[in-house]
Amino acid sequence: MPITLPNDLPAFDILSDEGVMVMSPGRAAMQDIRPLRIGLLNLMPKKIQTENQFARLIGATPLQIDFQLIRMSDHESRNTAADHMQSFYRKFSDVEATGEKFDGLVITGAPIEQLPFEEVTYWDELSRVFDWTQTHVHSTFGVCWGAMAMAWHFHGLPKHDLPAKAFGCFRHENRQPASPFLRGFSDDLLIPVSRWTEVRAADVDDRPALTTLLASDEVGPCLLQDEGHRALYVFNHFEYDSTTLKDEYDRDVEAGKSIAVPVNYYPDDDPARPPSNRWRSHAHLLYGNWINEIYQTTEYDISKIGT
Repeated sequence: MPITLPNDLPAFDILSDEGVMVMSPGRAAMQDIRPLRIGLLNLMPKKIQTENQFARLIGATPLQIDFQLIRMSDHESRNTAADHMQSFYRKFSDVEATGEKFDGLVITGAPIEQLPFEEVTYWDELSRVFDWTQTHVHSTFGVCWGAMAMAWHFHGLPKHDLPAKAFGCFRHENRQPASPFLRGFSDDLLIPVSRWTEVRAADVDDRPALTTLLASDEVGPCLLQDEGHRALYVFNHFEYDSTTLKDEYDRDVEAGKSIAVPVNYYPDDDPARPPSNRWRSHAHLLYGNWINEIYQTTEYDISKIGT
C-alpha cells in the first residue's frame, strides 16, 4: 500500500518517479482501510529535502500511511518558502488543540547541537511535544539532535562536544539481533554520521531504562530503545541521500572551513569520485521494521492511543 501525500507536495512527484507508491488524499479516502497516521515534526532548515528523505523510507512499506507534516508553532523557517510551509505544515499548537492522535511520530534533528538544550528558542514547546507523545502517540522516533533532546528530557542523558566533527560512514555493531527493530540487519553495517556532539556509552549504561541496539567503537551509541516511553533514539543518519555528506563537504570547502574528507564515503577517499550509498538497504529495514512494529501493536481505534 502507498503513502498518502498532497498532490502538489514536491515529494509526491519525486517519490513517484523513484517507484515509491504514492496516493492522493482523494484516492486514499476511497479505500476502506485504516491507514497508519505518521507525523513528521520537521526541525531541519531544508524542509523539502527532509520531507523527501523520510517519506521515501516510510512510504516503502506495504501499509497505507497518512503522512502529516508538523512544525514548531512560533519558529519561522528562513530556508523554506512561506507558501510551502503554509500549504503543507501544521503548527504543533494547532495539532495539540484538536486532541488528535498518531500511530507514529518522527522528530528530526536540527543544526543547533552545540547549544545547551534550554537555550534553544523553542525548547519549552518541544518539551511539551515530548510530554504530549506519551498520551497522543503510540511510538516516537527521535533522530540525531531530536533524539538527544528527547533522551535528555526523559532521562537526563547528556550530550558532549566532540573535539572534531564525526563525519562519514562509520561501522556499527548489531548489539540486539533479536530486536524486532533490527529484523534482517547484518551483524555490522555502515551508517552516515554528521555531528559535533555525542552521547557516551557509559552514560547510557548508567540508565537501565535505555537499551543499546546499535553502537560503534569509533562514534559511540547509535540506536537506543526506550521501551518505557515507546521511543527509539537514533543519533546518526540512515535517512541521508547518497550525496548528503558530499553536499556538506563541498559547502564547507567552498566556505573555506577546515573540514576532513568524510570517512569511508568516497571510493579511495577521493572527493573527485562519486560516493557509493552503502546504507540504503539498512535504512529501509529500520524504518520498515518500525512501521511494522507499530502496525502490530497500535490500537485499531486510534482514539484509544495513550489511554
